Amino acid sequence: MKTFDGLRLDVRTYGPVDAPLAVVLAHCWTLNQGDWMYQVRDLQREFGHGIRIVTWDHRGHGASDPTPKVDCTIDNLARDMGDVIDTYAPNGKLVVAGHSIGGMTMMGLAEQRPEIYDRLVGAAFVATSSGRLDTVTLGLPEMGTALRNQIPRVLAFRSRTLTKKARRRAPIIERQVVRRFLIGRPLRLVDAALTVEGIINSPAATMVGFYENCLLHERTDALKVFDGIPTHVLVGTRDVLTPPEHAKRIADNLEGAVLTVAPDAGHMLPLERDELVTGTLIKLIRPHL
Repeated sequence: MKTFDGLRLDVRTYGPVDAPLAVVLAHCWTLNQGDWMYQVRDLQREFGHGIRIVTWDHRGHGASDPTPKVDCTIDNLARDMGDVIDTYAPNGKLVVAGHSIGGMTMMGLAEQRPEIYDRLVGAAFVATSSGRLDTVTLGLPEMGTALRNQIPRVLAFRSRTLTKKARRRAPIIERQVVRRFLIGRPLRLVDAALTVEGIINSPAATMVGFYENCLLHERTDALKVFDGIPTHVLVGTRDVLTPPEHAKRIADNLEGAVLTVAPDAGHMLPLERDELVTGTLIKLIRPHL
């Protein structure tokens, strides 16, 4: 699929286009649609061809085209998401879920095109935030802000100066970032490896551009679009990127939202707590089939 500004997005669909309900899954920053691999697998087992599932790699991520730093914005991700829905889930009921920047993208789409959610029957905000990300300290109050600002720049420097092959051979920094800041307990090696690979595959512009834009993200008012729609907000107690207080802020500003806090989980909930996330989606889907 081509975006409005000519980038190619890698989009994958599962199930028929005329299914009565489509599940649209927006992944996190620096990963790709593999972020949702457990949910895609388990939803297919649960519902077969009774639903349609749509995933895609955001611009600048995975198999989609890279994008200049200036275009690494949540607004652009939201516009892309709207086009993905128009093209691949044009009819029927909608359930949408977003992890991290994917959840912010859902909010951005609510600002741009609230009418696209007229078909919405369920939503899940997974390890994400509606704003104030410039206050996050990574759980390190004294040095957290400085470290937070340096991590994406260090990873971007490695992206510019080392080949992917070299980084895969010795992913020392990437592995430390994943273990210290992204995944809680227990840590499954397959999940850590997938997350490290996503970071290695992220261009420098993606790393720095989306980070800087996330610090400007403030879309709490957009949550009103989801009022009255069954919505779940999920967060891990060890999430230091979008901490529990950010999830609570979403839930507090969204009428009827259900907040679930997963003990010991970190930021990568679709991987770390796949059964919880899949079970949440099933609860949203089943009443409408």
